[in-house]
Amino acid sequence: MRTVSVESEGYAAAAAAVRRTGLETDPEVERVVAGIVAEVRARGDEALLDLGRRFDCPGLAALEVSADEWEQGCAAVPGEVKAALDRAAASIRAFHEQQRRPSWMDAREGAVTGQVVRALDRVGLYVPGGTAVYPSSVLMVGVPARVAGVSDIVMTTPATRTGEVHPSVLYAARVAGVSRVFRIGGAQAVAALAYGTQTVPAVDKVVGPGNVYVNAAKKLVWGVVDVDMLAGPSEVCVVADDGANPAFAAADLLTQAEHDADCAAYLLTPSARLAAAVARGIEQRMAHLPRRGLVARALEAHGAIVVTRTLDEALDLANVCAPEHLALMVRDPFAALARVRNAGAVLLGDYSPQTLGDYLAGPSHTLPTSGTARFASPLHVDTFLKKSSFIYYDRAALAAVGGLLVRFAEEEGFGAHAEAVRARLAPPAGGGEGMA
Repeated sequence: MRTVSVESEGYAAAAAAVRRTGLETDPEVERVVAGIVAEVRARGDEALLDLGRRFDCPGLAALEVSADEWEQGCAAVPGEVKAALDRAAASIRAFHEQQRRPSWMDAREGAVTGQVVRALDRVGLYVPGGTAVYPSSVLMVGVPARVAGVSDIVMTTPATRTGEVHPSVLYAARVAGVSRVFRIGGAQAVAALAYGTQTVPAVDKVVGPGNVYVNAAKKLVWGVVDVDMLAGPSEVCVVADDGANPAFAAADLLTQAEHDADCAAYLLTPSARLAAAVARGIEQRMAHLPRRGLVARALEAHGAIVVTRTLDEALDLANVCAPEHLALMVRDPFAALARVRNAGAVLLGDYSPQTLGDYLAGPSHTLPTSGTARFASPLHVDTFLKKSSFIYYDRAALAAVGGLLVRFAEEEGFGAHAEAVRARLAPPAGGGEGMA
């Protein structure tokens, strides 16, 4: 992990060290994904089976997880794991129920406007596999979808080499209210959810994290379906003052780095003493991690310790970073929170580790990455809602604004728009007042 001093190298160098690059897709990845999507559209289930055998399970025989297999998987989950997943689901549900919003209308003097809020009918949940198991991702997406009122949640996840779906993932799917589970991974899963096949139903929106191939597929199918976000590699930024515990800061910086070699970790602090202690702590802790090789590559390529001149400067650089996860290990974290403009999730104080946000606290851990927290939000209830506006005017209310409407339409050169107003306000042929 390199160290940057604002005092000696300047603010611009520090900002460059923590600024995440945009989500750009490799043209070769896009080419491969376009071929996969086209194959799934043309051949449906047959293509999914062929691709699944090529990439995931050589002996893949069935796409959908049967009711018996689902039941057996849930039964195989240890009791303490079930308890953890149940507790997490309850916290996620309670947090997201605070975000629910009703339809509304505003009526005054013959005019009514409003908004109808409805849940999407069917959502496709993508759960990654590969080097780790992600029951937490099932809950962090599936539970908010159910809270929003989505009636049908279809889940896809890669099969293991022997064709199974991990039992804890199946149990999380049951807790989250998933309707059906399919052994499909990668870009082919996104294509199946977007277009539908003989077995997989088409959905209205594809949600959930994935690798570069999943992201490329999401970009390609957007417009056929909606997508939640294009999620890049995970990242964590720790802002710490001279009173922070260096062991806690070191531990948090390692949490996201163990996901992938492209993940990033940043420490921003005005204390050179703390910066040195955290660097030592990272080396000591990393030696004992099971994924230490991967962590080392991530920190070497995408890690930085920045020594700032002031705490305010550290917070300014955190806003430049716009991280997925931001930890505020400072004396007054709530005062610091008021200065945060760009972050996916903010963890306050010494006893709110990254792990808490990833699993149990309640907010979804599906967060904007790669600096997109400048304009994007975490997955939330509104992710699964659509809104329709409505308008009702009676004749008197229309007459009150008729002249303005006609003038507006004529200014833009749209005569038919103007006539649509004049036709309603002209005296009826029979001399009556017509309908209100």
